Amino acid sequence: MTHSLLLYCRAGFEGECAAETVNHCTELGVSGFAKAKPDSGYVLFTPHDADLAKQLVKFLHFEDLVFARQLIFNVRLVDQLPATDRVTPLIAAIRDLGDLFSAVWLETADTNDAKEMSTFCRKFAPPLTYGLKQAGLLDEQAHKPRLHLFWLSSSAVYLGVSYPNNASPWPMGIPRLKLSRDAPSRSTLKLAEAFMAFLSEEEEQELLHPGISAVDLGAAPGGWTWQLVQRGVNVAAVDNAAIDPKLLDTNLVEHVRADGFHYWPKRSVEWLVCDMVEKPARITQLVTRWIYEGKCQHAIFNLKLPMKKRSEELARCRELIDAGLQGKKYQLQFKQLYHDREEVTGYLTLKRR
Repeated sequence: MTHSLLLYCRAGFEGECAAETVNHCTELGVSGFAKAKPDSGYVLFTPHDADLAKQLVKFLHFEDLVFARQLIFNVRLVDQLPATDRVTPLIAAIRDLGDLFSAVWLETADTNDAKEMSTFCRKFAPPLTYGLKQAGLLDEQAHKPRLHLFWLSSSAVYLGVSYPNNASPWPMGIPRLKLSRDAPSRSTLKLAEAFMAFLSEEEEQELLHPGISAVDLGAAPGGWTWQLVQRGVNVAAVDNAAIDPKLLDTNLVEHVRADGFHYWPKRSVEWLVCDMVEKPARITQLVTRWIYEGKCQHAIFNLKLPMKKRSEELARCRELIDAGLQGKKYQLQFKQLYHDREEVTGYLTLKRR
């Protein structure tokens, strides 16, 4: 059995996804090579030593990967599938994966070229699912891995598995969020996805509830503020530009006309959110200062990455946070969310004792 990894990513970020995968695997003592075709929307990593590769399932963590939308193990290619009967050879290949599966996801890359496969996946899902059930390979128990079929064409597909506690919970790694008519801007979906990506359901209930306070730096027109208001949070929306009047009518929002870099709260708040267009290092230093000086407990912020040396810039921001918090114990996670573009979203909080 092969022990290759398949990772989905945003088209155009294959190089960054491949580099961080190689780096993480190398740190775990597993060397290998990455296949990363530009604008393909995925990366394939193949270890040199299959025996050593087995430890990746235990020690390679999806949450540590910034540019990966999904992490799939034990990947193998099945090609030259006959148009007259694809199910039979696929069932045989799936048996070789050696497990039962809680779900089966038929997926493609998130690219324009791959979109034509979406209709095929929808039509092929019912007969394949029926075949898997007949073969006794589907078990809806939550602790079972998921089966992924990543289609390159109607005759070629990568098979692999993901584990619910170490993977994205969404097909193709994409949360299907609906934009509310009441939301002031599409950027609201970035914060909605960030809460889903960084917080468990229990953490969201504990940390985001009516009555707490937050500051939104660079708030106009109010997309991120709107997400907080939906949860009953009191928000200081900081921006010299106008805020959607509907938000002000909620009595939960105070519009502070100020520059986000110059505003400093009199009282501490639970949350700081920030989606300002500025160099990543400057945003990082600002957010770090808020956390270090106790002006907020948790922060979600967006970093607009440069066109070149994106990974290097992100590494620099990590170093700035570590230096700025001066030995404090903190939790930091970065993720390129589906609703991000040439950017990544960060979550920073001090660890609770």
